[in-house]
Amino acid sequence: MSDRKATSRTKPARRVAAALLTAAALSVTGAAPAQAGLLGGLLGVVGGTVGVVTNLLDTTTGLLGGADWGYAASATTLPQAAAAINADDMANKGYTGKGIGVALIDTGVVPVQGLKSGNVVIGPDLSLDSQAPQGNLDGFGHGTHMAGIIAGNDAALLGGGFKGIAPQAKLLSVRVGAHDGAADVSQLIAAVDWVVQHRNDNGMNVRVLNIAFGTDGTQSPTLDPLTHAIENAWRAGITVVVSGGNGGNTRASLDNPARDPFVIAVGADDTHGTNGTADDTIPVFSSRGSLTRHVDVVAPGQSIVSLRDPGSVVDTEYPAARVDSRFFKGSGTSQATAVVSGAVALLLQQRPELSPDDVKQMLMATAQPVVDTPQATGAGLINVLAAASAPRPLLAQSFPKSTGLGTLEASRGTHHVGQNASSDLTGEKDIFGKPWQPSVWAPKSSSGTAWSGGDWNGTTWAGSCWCTSSPLWSATSWSATSWSATSWSATSWSATSWSATSWSATSWSATSWSSAPGNV
Repeated sequence: MSDRKATSRTKPARRVAAALLTAAALSVTGAAPAQAGLLGGLLGVVGGTVGVVTNLLDTTTGLLGGADWGYAASATTLPQAAAAINADDMANKGYTGKGIGVALIDTGVVPVQGLKSGNVVIGPDLSLDSQAPQGNLDGFGHGTHMAGIIAGNDAALLGGGFKGIAPQAKLLSVRVGAHDGAADVSQLIAAVDWVVQHRNDNGMNVRVLNIAFGTDGTQSPTLDPLTHAIENAWRAGITVVVSGGNGGNTRASLDNPARDPFVIAVGADDTHGTNGTADDTIPVFSSRGSLTRHVDVVAPGQSIVSLRDPGSVVDTEYPAARVDSRFFKGSGTSQATAVVSGAVALLLQQRPELSPDDVKQMLMATAQPVVDTPQATGAGLINVLAAASAPRPLLAQSFPKSTGLGTLEASRGTHHVGQNASSDLTGEKDIFGKPWQPSVWAPKSSSGTAWSGGDWNGTTWAGSCWCTSSPLWSATSWSATSWSATSWSATSWSATSWSATSWSATSWSATSWSSAPGNV
């Protein structure tokens, strides 16, 4: 595959840039561009495109109209975010997320300071980079930023060091996003199934699942295989927290799977560095959804300072977002989702008997109103301290359940991965080209048996045990597996294998990591 490396980023990415900049020029009124949140990561578009777009952004107001799309001079520290949702009061009562596992399905994490205190566990690498020498490590920067918000911990917890919202929660990293953020819906479904099946391994006690990306698929949640997998996690006792998306008003729908009515769909709030919601505003990028399905709650998501992944795509392309040598600021419903996941871990530590339905309804019932439309704010800004003393709901959610019998392609929407423009992964097959049979998969997912050792959907995706140890981590890593060239059939896409550097920006144009482009 070395002959493909020349197609990695530079030329394809610049072709995409032209389309993005055209949209930007048409968006000077402040409306979020249609591409918001697409193509990748912590700050939106990746590869050469990021640099091109960034260079044309005015550092004060932003080409796209208003500071929301430029480099924001302000920064929201995690202590400020914690205070805004009263997580600091929970910490003062002794609640740190201890004993609660939070699964992070994302681009992986790296062992930077703040993620080496013993509370990080490495699950399987299901990404397109899993065969690279440094599999499991975050080359993109999104997952590391999320991990810091949720459970960052400098170990000297009482010494004033960096702390996430739930600094003693156990963070389980399951990597699906490649070094440039590329991921297919089949990988996300496999990852959710894996988390459900292994939620109690090694004392993990996974009670929260963080998903900060999605697709523009609009298939009914009662059919969609992704929402089916997520509802199975919900019914297994895992509170699923999902980003609403960064489409602003451009789409009358939240991202998939936030469209599922069972999950906690999260929008972004700009607290302007203050407690109380009197001066809060909802950033223009935060998806509004529809009257019938919009975000459930909002949380701080503007210019959130968290851990930096040095040398990652977003770190390289957005040097102005660095905050000294350790930290990086980013905005989006991704960051807001991570704040909520940390808050849920605090709540579950205090009240472990709560079901996911309980958690969602209690957070909504005690949320602080924010002045904007209900589509933008949902119930309002979460208040975890108030939720901790709220009465347990009498009724469970009663939405129609997903059957999972819909199509993978409809779940993807326009989001496809591929190695060149003519080899996008489309249709009813997973990343290995294995046929998708929903009538076979759906019952297994529902019963928590979709994985057999390291096999999923009839192919070996990962190792079969937590049996290898990495010297970089204090926790044990899930074992890897070697994929042979025959794992790719010649007809599955148009290649027989992949390399860690072969994914171009046009190939997978629209993996939607829910953080806003240029909005730091």
